[in-house]
Amino acid sequence: MKRIILADDHSFIRLGIMQILKDEYPSVEIKEVSDGESLVKEVIKNDWDLVISDLDMPGKGGLEALKQIKLIKPNLPVLILSIYTEDLYAVRVLKAGAAGFMNKNAAPYELIDAIQRISMGRKYITPEIGEKLLLYADSAKSPHELLTNKELEIFKLLALGKTITQIAKIQSVALTTVSTHRSKIMEKLNLSTNSELTRYAISYRIISDIGQ
Repeated sequence: MKRIILADDHSFIRLGIMQILKDEYPSVEIKEVSDGESLVKEVIKNDWDLVISDLDMPGKGGLEALKQIKLIKPNLPVLILSIYTEDLYAVRVLKAGAAGFMNKNAAPYELIDAIQRISMGRKYITPEIGEKLLLYADSAKSPHELLTNKELEIFKLLALGKTITQIAKIQSVALTTVSTHRSKIMEKLNLSTNSELTRYAISYRIISDIGQ
C-alpha cells in the first residue's frame, strides 16, 4: 500500500487514522482532503492505491463521491467509514461499489485488517454485514430502505431538527429541491409531521447513535 487518499471533514479524525496507517506502513504517502468534491478531483488527477472516506461530509458526501469514483476508476478500492451503524448504510455502500464499510469506533482495531483484505482484492465485510446482506434480499424492506440515498440524507437532517434552509445549505441544493425530497420522504414513510419523522428515526435507531 503506497498511496492512500483520506477524506474526512474533521482534522482530528484524519490525524488519528493517519497515525494508524503510518504505524503499519511507514513509507505510505497519504493525501488529506476534507470534502467529497476535493476527493473526486484528486481521484481524477492522480493515481491511488486506496480511498478511505467518511460517509458524511459537507456538500458532496462519501456515498455520492463513491458513485462518481466508481465511474471514473472502477477498480480503485474505496473503504467507507461512518459514525452510523452497519444496519443503516452497509448494504447501500457495498451495492454502490465500496470495498468495505466500517464504523469509526472500530477503526483503531480493524482498519489495518480491512486494508489487508482489500489489498488482496477481497471485500471487508464483518459478520454483521454478511448477515445483513443475506437478509436483505429475502426480508421485507423497512419503509426507510425504500428511500433513495439523497432522500435518506435529507431524512436524517430533518429528523435532527434541521430546517429546510439549513439542509439546502448543508447539501448545496435549492430550497425547492429539499422541499420536494421532504414531500417524497413523508409519502414513502406515511408520515405527516417532522415530529413523527423524528420519532420514526429514533425507533429505527437512525439518529439515536449520534446523540439525538
